[in-house]
Amino acid sequence: MNATLVGLATLTGLVTGLVFGFLEVPIPAPPSLAGVMGIVGIFLGYRIMDYFDYGINLLDVLGI
Repeated sequence: MNATLVGLATLTGLVTGLVFGFLEVPIPAPPSLAGVMGIVGIFLGYRIMDYFDYGINLLDVLGI
């Protein structure tokens, strides 16, 4: 994992959050820790499936 990329992504998210807060508009993300952890869970589940190289290509199954 590239630490610079993670740092820049975090900084971008922080600046975006500041802008949304300044403009007093709702953030386009879950406003609670439970919602954020749900997103983390989705990410981890995806990475686990990718690690084990297991799954199907849904677009191929649908013929798209």
